[in-house]
Amino acid sequence: MTAFGVFARSFPVGTADEVAEAIAASGFDCTQLNLSVIGRPTLDEELDDPSATEIRDSFSRTGVRIWGVSGTFNAAHPDPTVRAAGVRACQALIRRAPALGSNAVTLCTGTRDVENMWRSHPDNTTAEAWADLVEVLGSLIPVAEAAGVLLGIEPESGNVVRDAAAAHRLLTETFPGTTALSIVLDPANLLSMPTLDDQECILGEAFELLSDRVACLHAKDVVRSGYSAPGVGGLDYDLVMRLHGQLAHDVPIIAQDLTADDAGRVCRFLKDAWMKAHP
Repeated sequence: MTAFGVFARSFPVGTADEVAEAIAASGFDCTQLNLSVIGRPTLDEELDDPSATEIRDSFSRTGVRIWGVSGTFNAAHPDPTVRAAGVRACQALIRRAPALGSNAVTLCTGTRDVENMWRSHPDNTTAEAWADLVEVLGSLIPVAEAAGVLLGIEPESGNVVRDAAAAHRLLTETFPGTTALSIVLDPANLLSMPTLDDQECILGEAFELLSDRVACLHAKDVVRSGYSAPGVGGLDYDLVMRLHGQLAHDVPIIAQDLTADDAGRVCRFLKDAWMKAHP
């Protein structure tokens, strides 16, 4: 069976041991870690290798693997000084990822919105926004290659890489010479309530375009208010699990948009959906 994980920040802030134990008790065996859940900055420039190793050991003692660590900042912020500060901090985190036991550092491809890195802005589709993102990634990719970790790009409707086509362009046209860039694919990000009837076509195309570079599958659901925990909305998880099974390599499924008290149900739901698709 594939690995099933959860966003660590779905759980209350605590020590690394406390967070790891809560994740393991819910049935998950891997996590996407945001350092904020253990009381550190998300982009922690002060994190050293011994401290990172202690964090890794806290999780591994409970049988939870740190698949990835969040390195998110607004990579398309219109202020170059803001972008530069994010790059420096993210580079420091990338260098610590191996000590954390992390395969990947996940990124936000950013927005021209100066207040919320996940919120859409009409200038996100401009050549200037794309160029700023490319410059940022050009500064991160060599550091990731040297550290031996992946950079996870997630298509988000509110960001510069807003869909599967933009992600494919980034991989094949803009940075064809590196394998450090990978895709964190969240099917719910590609859908909305009005497009749920077309999800077989939309998701089928996304998996076809990106399948060989998908490093992780995120799991949440689509509801009228936006997004929710897996299993309570309109996303066709039978379809998602079938598409996941067509990937040529092992890809963990990591849940998000859930509360700690719902984590056990979500874990069982995802495992049952996977088993149904792969009896």
